[in-house]
Amino acid sequence: MERPKLKCFFWLIVLLVAEVVAVHGSLWAGGISLYEIGTPDLGLASAGYAARAQDASTVFTNPAGMSFLETSQVMGGLQTLYGNMEFSANLGTTVSGSNGGNAVGWLPGASLFATQKLNKDWSIGFGMLSYFGLSESYDDNWVGRYYVKKSSLIGMTLTPAASYRVNDWLSLGAGLNMMYGYLDTEVAVNNLGDTRPDGQLKIKDTEWGYGGNFGILVEPMTGTRFGLTYLTEVNLKFSEIPEFSGLDTGLETLLRNRGLTTNNLDLSMNVPQMVMFSANRNVNEKWSILGNIGWQNWSRFGMVDVGINSTDPRTLTVDNDYKDTWHVALGTQYHYSPLWTFTGGIAYDSSAVDSDKRTVTLPMAEAWRFALGTQYAIRSDLTLGVAYEFMWNGDMSVNQSRGTEAGTVTGAYHNASFSFVALNLSWKY
Repeated sequence: MERPKLKCFFWLIVLLVAEVVAVHGSLWAGGISLYEIGTPDLGLASAGYAARAQDASTVFTNPAGMSFLETSQVMGGLQTLYGNMEFSANLGTTVSGSNGGNAVGWLPGASLFATQKLNKDWSIGFGMLSYFGLSESYDDNWVGRYYVKKSSLIGMTLTPAASYRVNDWLSLGAGLNMMYGYLDTEVAVNNLGDTRPDGQLKIKDTEWGYGGNFGILVEPMTGTRFGLTYLTEVNLKFSEIPEFSGLDTGLETLLRNRGLTTNNLDLSMNVPQMVMFSANRNVNEKWSILGNIGWQNWSRFGMVDVGINSTDPRTLTVDNDYKDTWHVALGTQYHYSPLWTFTGGIAYDSSAVDSDKRTVTLPMAEAWRFALGTQYAIRSDLTLGVAYEFMWNGDMSVNQSRGTEAGTVTGAYHNASFSFVALNLSWKY
């Protein structure tokens, strides 16, 4: 490889790391795990995720795809989402207060990827993205404040990767998933029988977790590709001493005597492993069909709720019961001209939690995605992309009860949905 190109790739990696430092405080995800990372995949509802290999984002979606890129590339993406997550309590709720307002609203995000061809067979790449996380904030006096008031759980990934083209139709790839985890939770504490305002429980921690990303890409005939990726589990070992304030004397003494105010709280969790199989078929010169079948291992997630759940607390955590999810997607690309390409897609993901076990801490449900996008070739080495996706969760019912301190919260998030808009720029060099 020529030294100028190697030097160029080195400085691209430096820029990626600098970008992480600059924007890590504003990288949010509206759902707990997303395919939306500011790339052209958003305009396909992620269809063809592991088989498309048409730009530098393949560093993450399938590292084996780097060997199928004709040139070295850089892609940067900006993304914003609007989450409509408004709770409506019903008569079964025993806690007084408001409905909490919109828990999500507008949230920004960004991603950056770079690939470098070393020779005909070997390629390397590096990426920065956030595909895992949740951020929610309710009004101070909302009915579910004893379960959660504010919560941010963010996973930000740095991913170096390499790929090797075994022959004309087979490529293998592998990458490292270095995830920086950020947890910040605030819960109200019910000073039961006291005229004082609510107390507060806060916990904040950061941790690094590590995993792998492995891919296979097969092109058995011109215009037909099959991709398979495996993203391993990442363990985030959050553990911190909780911070209390505003507690009545009796409750504070009880918590202290049981070591609940002085001992570290174990909030370890496993970011789910994922398997994705994708196909990309060029029907003719104009049309391409893309599809996915995927699985995520949410049954090992292990996230726990934090709070005071009884007048005689023995622990500050409550385990939640999650289950594995399945994903299917179908999309199309229409190559209108050498300058313009249009995309569309639809996808479905099953719910990681049964409706009778859904919580206000992590309100998840099945999701339908509907997407449209376009890419415009500004010149032969520079392409601009714009995409929109609507994710529909519908009505998410909640019936949550955990003792006299937290009370009972029943109701629903009606017409829950997320809207994503992505802008990306790809440069070939």
